[in-house]
Amino acid sequence: MASSATAPNSLSFFSSSLFLSSSHQIPKTYISVTKFGSGRVSKPLSVASQLATLPIISFEGEKVGETYLDLKTAPEDTARAVVHRAIVTDLQNKRRGTASTLTRGEVRGGGIKPYAQKKTGHARRGSQRTPLRPGGGVVFGPRPKDWSIKINRKEKKLAISTALSSAASSEGGAIVVEEFGDKFEKPKTKDFLAAMRRWGLDPKEKAMFLMIDVDENVAKSSRNIGTLRMLTPRTLNLFDILNCDKLVLTPAAVEFLNARYGVDAVEEEDDDEDDTGGSEEA
Repeated sequence: MASSATAPNSLSFFSSSLFLSSSHQIPKTYISVTKFGSGRVSKPLSVASQLATLPIISFEGEKVGETYLDLKTAPEDTARAVVHRAIVTDLQNKRRGTASTLTRGEVRGGGIKPYAQKKTGHARRGSQRTPLRPGGGVVFGPRPKDWSIKINRKEKKLAISTALSSAASSEGGAIVVEEFGDKFEKPKTKDFLAAMRRWGLDPKEKAMFLMIDVDENVAKSSRNIGTLRMLTPRTLNLFDILNCDKLVLTPAAVEFLNARYGVDAVEEEDDDEDDTGGSEEA
């Protein structure tokens, strides 16, 4: 049956253990970077690793083993800055920038003087489309704008791995559940809620599930739960990681994270390129 229900620590940006705790002793590897054409060596870039042990829970709610996440993380003194820059980039790149208003020169009408200049008792007015009148132009209103900003793919990748490592290293912050895609014969939210309670999850708290493939019955059974986010490697994003209270992985998802964000992960050739994507996996 499910383990004793303890209040899990929030994995929000402000309460994440990696950002607040000063007692973590993380091994650091320093990489010196030198600019071409200059004799100066820039400040060393430090990339650390954080090993987290996660319990493996069966579909019935019993602990059947343990696994580990060994991900690259930013060191404690720069972790907040790296994650903050990545989340600001994601949220700002979602802005469409299509808000637009018309000035008094663009509003239709107003070509004729509404009344005589003098002897009316009213203030002089030359157009009905003045910003002082309803239906007139807008002063300093919003105009279409490109809000997108760029971030290096390596930096965005490091921010995601840092947030994942922080969630996994916090007490009760992450669990691994055996593959359960074939356990639901038909879509039923009640059955999924019962499974969550067996796994020690509170349906009232925010939970993020990461699965390689989401079965149709699982997707339909969980889509009516407002506090749950069902993600795949394609839709994995930093906001949902920081916004959840509980991180739920499958064994295949753990293997993917270790291969993609782990210490021994192979860097891709295009990781140095700038990235302006919003919610897609980095």
